[in-house]
Amino acid sequence: MCGDEATADGLRCVLTFEAEPVGLLLLRRTVRDQLAEWGMLALSDEVQLAVTELASNVIKHVGEGVPTALVMEPREGVLRVEVHDTSHAVPAVRDPQCGDECGRGLHLLAGMSANWGSAQTATGKAVWCEFAIGGADGRCLRVRRAMSVMENYRLAADGRPPLAVSRLPVLEESATELIADLLHWLSAEGGDPDAVLDRAQMHFEADAA
Repeated sequence: MCGDEATADGLRCVLTFEAEPVGLLLLRRTVRDQLAEWGMLALSDEVQLAVTELASNVIKHVGEGVPTALVMEPREGVLRVEVHDTSHAVPAVRDPQCGDECGRGLHLLAGMSANWGSAQTATGKAVWCEFAIGGADGRCLRVRRAMSVMENYRLAADGRPPLAVSRLPVLEESATELIADLLHWLSAEGGDPDAVLDRAQMHFEADAA
């Protein structure tokens, strides 16, 4: 379980675990429960995904079963999330041209979070990211999630990140292609594309209002 520690500024959640694929589900549940307790459930999806990516990187690049620690701490305006491991090797975002899986986790982390980085510790390193608490709901959260999806979509489509070309017609074309692909996928899975489009429009109008 995640242990709460009192700090000068508030609370800190510290969870020690062994980095193993079978433990990722429990890790996500723990993150969700803790954020619910802090009244930050709107950040749950993003933080769960970020923690999963960071823990998966430990498994892949440091090794299964290594001692790992998750630290979550609400600070002024942001939620700080850190994953500590026993390696001093610093993670780096690689060229998106290098392959389908190469560096995707860090690209995703950069797209979701307000800021991220790494720091050396006495026993290894910590990779951290921050999420804006003030933007934990409404359109700001949706825009950040859309940016993350668009980044991965453009990488899969032509190897370019979406921010490489910021002209509105190009962004609209990419968004249109993404929506069309999603509708094709939904139809292939037996879903109703028209109904989904109607619901999405309702959500958009409600948020805009």
